[in-house]
Amino acid sequence: MKSLTIHNIEPEVGNAIEQIAQHTGLSQNKVIKRLLRKALGLEETKPARQDFSAFCGLWSEEEAMLFEEAIRPFEQIDEDLWK
Repeated sequence: MKSLTIHNIEPEVGNAIEQIAQHTGLSQNKVIKRLLRKALGLEETKPARQDFSAFCGLWSEEEAMLFEEAIRPFEQIDEDLWK
């Protein structure tokens, strides 16, 4: 397969690709290949991965951290309850 390098991508294009990658759980490379195939009117070569993120949503790093903090007390074992 051929490899390409693209220089000087505008920040808004790079940010949009990164957002799509984060939202779909795909690598930026796969996102770019899908966008190119779509722009060129070509069909996908492989079946699309099953992705339920649109239904479930994704957490930001801050939301994940807050959740971890909230459930931390449940990870402690109360020794008296196990006697």
